[in-house]
Amino acid sequence: MLPLDALSRETARSARAVLTDIDDTLTEHGRLPPEAYAALRDLRAAGLVVVPVTGRPAGWCDLIARQWYVDGVVGENGALWFRYDEARRKMVQIYARDAEQRRLDRRRLDRIRDEVLVQVPGAALASDQDYRVSDLAIDYCEDVDPLSDREVERIVEIFRSHGATAKVSSIHVNGWFGEHDKLTMSRRVLSETFGIDADADRGEVIFVGDSPNDAPMFAHFPNSVGVANINAFADAIEHLPRYVTAATSARGFVEFADRLLDLRRE
Repeated sequence: MLPLDALSRETARSARAVLTDIDDTLTEHGRLPPEAYAALRDLRAAGLVVVPVTGRPAGWCDLIARQWYVDGVVGENGALWFRYDEARRKMVQIYARDAEQRRLDRRRLDRIRDEVLVQVPGAALASDQDYRVSDLAIDYCEDVDPLSDREVERIVEIFRSHGATAKVSSIHVNGWFGEHDKLTMSRRVLSETFGIDADADRGEVIFVGDSPNDAPMFAHFPNSVGVANINAFADAIEHLPRYVTAATSARGFVEFADRLLDLRRE
């Protein structure tokens, strides 16, 4: 990973969209600092498309799409896309799997939930699980005492033994059925909503993240950025970002936004 100072003026000026993780990328100790919120506003005011891409639930995404300085939000690790159309006063919702698939998936995920809670003492359902429509989130350190790496890996193994995809974020193990992930839904909405080809124009999209479930995004977008706390996961991430900030979490995101906007103004 290169220091953020290596981000060039040419790359900054050619950027059309900024996609960003939320937990421990925009937030600091679970809070969204005003500086990070202002950075989202400033990036959007500069003409960039701004889209959080998160593992957080549909319920949170409805609020984010309505109230944050963003152009929409990808939630539940690519299971859904919400965008608030102010002109029509309507929430636009796209799902990776249809309602019947999601109903059947929930039955299978409930069985996984029961197995995890029995086999991994100390694990718990994420506190936001009731607001999810497509996935199962197991808390391993957000509102519970941190589990060991081996215990987290055991949760992943249980998901996979049932044929589910499992991804580790900085706070949860998220599992779901289907082929979607953060990248598949991001590719779709960039093209359908903003006219950005996520393959041909990948150099014009910057993704900012911090954890293993961001690996598909880091691999696909050549100008991806990790906030400094990504170093704690460096051995567990299949693909690392090109750049890394000096500061962690929200302070790292603000560092990135300031650098990008300064280069665009020069």
